[in-house]
Amino acid sequence: MKTNMAKGPSLALTLGVALTLIFWSCRQDPGAVTGPATMYYGGDILTMEGDQPQYVEALVVRDGKIEYAGASAEAMEVAGAGHKMVNLEGKTLLPGFIDGHAHFGNFGLQAVGALLLAPPDATCKDIPTLIQLLKDWNTPENRALTGWIFGTGFDDSVLEEKRFPTRHDLDQVSTEYPIMITHISGHFVSVNSKALEVLGITEDTADPEGGIIRREADGKTPNGVLEELAAIPYMLQALMPKDQAGADRFFNAGQDMALSFGYTTAQEGRAMQNHELLAANAEAGQLKLDVVSYIDYMFVDQYMGSKWDSRDYTDHYRIGGMKVTLDGSPQGRTAWRTQPYLIPPDGQGPDYAGYPAIPGDSTVQAIFEKGFKNNWQILVHGNGDAAIDQLIRTLRPNVEKYGRGDRRNTLIHGQYVREDQLDDLKDLDVVASLFPLHTFYWGDWHKQIIGDSLGNRISPTRTALDKGLKLTIHTDAPVALPNLMRVVWTAVQRISRSGALIGEGERLSPYEALKAITIWSAYQHFEEDRKGSLIPGKLADLVILDKNPLKVDTDAIKDIQVVETIKEGETVFKRN
Repeated sequence: MKTNMAKGPSLALTLGVALTLIFWSCRQDPGAVTGPATMYYGGDILTMEGDQPQYVEALVVRDGKIEYAGASAEAMEVAGAGHKMVNLEGKTLLPGFIDGHAHFGNFGLQAVGALLLAPPDATCKDIPTLIQLLKDWNTPENRALTGWIFGTGFDDSVLEEKRFPTRHDLDQVSTEYPIMITHISGHFVSVNSKALEVLGITEDTADPEGGIIRREADGKTPNGVLEELAAIPYMLQALMPKDQAGADRFFNAGQDMALSFGYTTAQEGRAMQNHELLAANAEAGQLKLDVVSYIDYMFVDQYMGSKWDSRDYTDHYRIGGMKVTLDGSPQGRTAWRTQPYLIPPDGQGPDYAGYPAIPGDSTVQAIFEKGFKNNWQILVHGNGDAAIDQLIRTLRPNVEKYGRGDRRNTLIHGQYVREDQLDDLKDLDVVASLFPLHTFYWGDWHKQIIGDSLGNRISPTRTALDKGLKLTIHTDAPVALPNLMRVVWTAVQRISRSGALIGEGERLSPYEALKAITIWSAYQHFEEDRKGSLIPGKLADLVILDKNPLKVDTDAIKDIQVVETIKEGETVFKRN
């Protein structure tokens, strides 16, 4: 990947691609041919090579890899006798999608639990609807999965009541069974009274470091809303399947959902004990796509150094590095800022500016040093500018001590990153995986809680790209549905729910947005030599779309559907 990804293609790159195609089209080594080929033709085949869109007439795939990309006549010759012909019938063929950041291990929760997303993704517009959705989901079969009633994706900023559901609301669903619902950010849960009892949370339970147990008006009694590290450990405790049948249902539903959105590589962006489930599924041959996990810093001693800790996949699974979380959710107002929020959360005063997940720079610096010593790639969750200041302060001494190397450490989200911080991140060779999906889902809300001017600068993709940072974009699913076409649309349009334009100057072109979920994301994961573009020698990880994102009206990008997902030459999803 070039330093400035927005410039035109270099002569060296153009000549290199041309020579590669000539070499492969003239290839006459029958001993290297071990299986019949498949030739794709009859549609737009977009290679994602170069800084401007490049199309080829045909693609030849054999033994899970791309053998040729070029003219149809040469493709027929390369494919040889007995090959399969696939007519795209005007559809568009691209490299398979690679999400810059998501939580694949939790896709099953979204696919199986009560779906509490707001329109247009689902129907949860207010708390009475939320209560009814949970009641409808509450069947013995569903409850048997974990022993809990659970749902995912409620959003206090969109609910008509503009508040979090409390234990009093959830007690209307059940007082007999524990209930846990996760906020769309993944950084909060709401639970009922039975759940507080099961979890052992009482008025005597102190707030953990890096988390808050919200209280009733008396300042003592828990109201059922748990923030950050008061919530996240309990999610793992409550929402784990009770038996193998439940684990299989979760896994299969989550994987099928990912494949239906064109994923050929998924990320588990904060693996804890769920690493063991993913590794078990890999060993059982259940993975149909590649999954790369980043182990939470609290679990690295337990899991790093195992056979999965590798740049190469074993049974479609590997550990890519370490994850460090420095703050919380901007839409939930737990992101750590240098300025107070204009609308503080319930129970907070006018000076409230969020808070760090790991107080103390010395602790963070030591965590980073462990990563540098072991040459682990580090993914850092940072949303607020105070958290990103902490990232820069604590990363720089390690870069100076251990050198830059080819580490590809990555900032995840960066909603409130400042322009001067982007300069520092560029200097430190940090990849920016930004989250422009916020512009649609929470753009209106950001402008209320941090002000119109700052709200228009969230997720500054254009500025980052123009400054020469390596850039990817992501879904953070199951924060939202893992719909990468909607991610591309938001990066291009930057339109909010209300129709407001959120930072017109930060828009990407459709081609740049596609690169950010293909070849640029492959680079972030150290996989650009085998994925992310359609050239000979790379894996035949492909996606077929019903329309070309570069040729439709930009507003129509969000409606494009995945027709087929192909992993290493084999169809793993096909839309009926």
